[in-house]
Amino acid sequence: MTFTAEEAKAAFPDEVVTNAVTNLVKVPGLDKPVALITLDNGHDHTRPNTFGPQGLVALNAALDEAFAAEPAAIAVTGKPFIFAVGADLSGVEAVSDPKLAREIAQTGHDVFRRLTESKIPTFGFVNGAVMGGGLELALSCHYRTLSENTAAIAFPEVFLGLFPGWGGTQLLPNLIGPDAAVTVIIENALAQNKMLNVRKAAELGIVDEVFGSADYLEQSLLWLAKVVNGEITPARREIDRGAEWDAAIARAKSIVDGRTHGASPGATKAVELLELARENDLDRGYAAETDGLAELLMSDVLRAGLYSFNLVNKRAKRPAGAPDKSLARKVNKVGIVGAGLMASQLALLFVRRLKVPVVLTDVDQARIDKGVGYVHEEIDKLLAKKRVSPDGANRLKALVTGSLDKAAFADADFVIEAVFEELGVKQQVFAELEQHVSPEAILATNTSSLSITAMASKLQHPERVVGFHFFNPVAVLPLLEIVRGEKTDDAALATAFSVGKQLKKSSVLVKDATAFVVNRLLLRFLGEVLVAVDEGTPFDVADSALEPLGLPMSPLNLMQLVGPAIALHVGETLHGSFPDRFTVSENLDKFVKAGKKGVWTWDATGTPSVDPEVAELWTQGDQPSTAEQVRDRALNAIAEEVRIMLDEGVVAEAQDIDLCLILGAGWPFWLGGITPYLDRAGVSERVNGKPFLSQGVASVPA
Repeated sequence: MTFTAEEAKAAFPDEVVTNAVTNLVKVPGLDKPVALITLDNGHDHTRPNTFGPQGLVALNAALDEAFAAEPAAIAVTGKPFIFAVGADLSGVEAVSDPKLAREIAQTGHDVFRRLTESKIPTFGFVNGAVMGGGLELALSCHYRTLSENTAAIAFPEVFLGLFPGWGGTQLLPNLIGPDAAVTVIIENALAQNKMLNVRKAAELGIVDEVFGSADYLEQSLLWLAKVVNGEITPARREIDRGAEWDAAIARAKSIVDGRTHGASPGATKAVELLELARENDLDRGYAAETDGLAELLMSDVLRAGLYSFNLVNKRAKRPAGAPDKSLARKVNKVGIVGAGLMASQLALLFVRRLKVPVVLTDVDQARIDKGVGYVHEEIDKLLAKKRVSPDGANRLKALVTGSLDKAAFADADFVIEAVFEELGVKQQVFAELEQHVSPEAILATNTSSLSITAMASKLQHPERVVGFHFFNPVAVLPLLEIVRGEKTDDAALATAFSVGKQLKKSSVLVKDATAFVVNRLLLRFLGEVLVAVDEGTPFDVADSALEPLGLPMSPLNLMQLVGPAIALHVGETLHGSFPDRFTVSENLDKFVKAGKKGVWTWDATGTPSVDPEVAELWTQGDQPSTAEQVRDRALNAIAEEVRIMLDEGVVAEAQDIDLCLILGAGWPFWLGGITPYLDRAGVSERVNGKPFLSQGVASVPA
């Protein structure tokens, strides 16, 4: 093995070490004991087992002890609820020496491979969360069992801009077949890190048996004995290394091209390694993984992915500027003004998470009935999927009601409006609400661009008004922009953050500035793309200009998703506040008035072309730009806007802007939100004269 204990400690001095302890366990039916290795970092389930250099050294020593005992079998399991969730990413951030990066890559292979090449049968007893390197450890064993209550099963590496580098790309396709491996390693990872459930993991053949959690270890050991004695021979599927492998690799390339446009070296390398796995030669495959991992660990792209990981898993849990949580008021009833689709989605979210009465109001009974009906139907769908019990579904449905009279909000502690995006309408709604609710009740607005301060300006108690901006679809996107108006007090703000946490959203504190963070930046770059089209740039050239960033969708497809009328309205609001930077396209205005929803039409093969009606109504100039010119223009605009937003104090730091784009717009982890990309592409320096982030933050330390 590459590391000594001393070298491992010097490499990652702050590592939370996952120790490995070997115990010899007597199992009925076996003459010899089983060497059971338990992984445990000494913390509870909130700090999962991970592998840094010291953890790998500890596992290697435990394996020495296990092999020396000459047992009937060797099994590896984890602490309660956790098997292991992969490499210690916090230590990787500090790595600045290419030699150390290679040693980390090589050592994982050296240790895990001992289980694969063992003459003694080896077993992975996956008793809880298993991801990344933890899953590679389990795959390195000859056989695997899984606890039925395991909550997280995944290879998240490609999501982070990495790839499974301790055997995953070679072992998984040769166990479950190439197509299923493409799903687990690439497709799920690029679908916002989709996890496998226990049933699916067993169905794919990742594990051999699933046992109940109450006596999981006992059942696993008894099953082990039957395998060792030859009473059970776990099935292994036949692997097609010809046409099926060709099709799987073609699908992998299509997914990676469609989702990343070549912007993620980790995803591209994962495809190469899956192709190499066809040979089923661990020497070649592991050497290629080590080379690729050593190279990628020293890249700024990976550091941007780790930066994103930390934003989502650490910064999002401790929002910058949030008041003391002890100031938050308890919410025992929620009111929602409006019963349209957004309001109905909010009602479903509030009732599922808070489990308190939720009442909707609207201008007529038919709309209310439709809104309440939507919530009830969605709860029935959850029941059909067995995500709630029959009793639970009935209780949830009973909590959601509607009323034409806003007096129904008299005892509500938190009322949110989701009505038409027009300041006068929202002011009127809040004025009516104030006649019915208590002075302590929080009045929240889901506005996407309007001033919270102006909305509260005519109220007796403006201090309890707060922006509470969700992103569509509400159930999917985790961001909540919490906006503080000029008079919003700490109690209202603390309550908003408390409710956001109960809703399982990640909240970012935002200053009351037009369109806040996500919409302001999206409209800035969309505006530049539309101006380029107005000037004469072909639609497809302008729309594809930002592909090298690997964004989840192109600007014109984003406009279609958001809705052109909404994009126009927010754009007009931004133009009113910042006329020198936000223009309103007359063509977009004509487009909306004509009732058009999108620029593209698709033929039977799925090939897009410009809708002839759109081409007819859109007046273009005679000064076309190249894709590179459009990209430079859009990136320059974003860099300028981010700097202005930071100067204005819209958020505390650049990290909060990146967090908003990752969670509210689905921008990829490997991009780091946006500021790391702007820094490494030289855009920050070109536009602002300096980078947004210090060297070593989302980049390799100097």
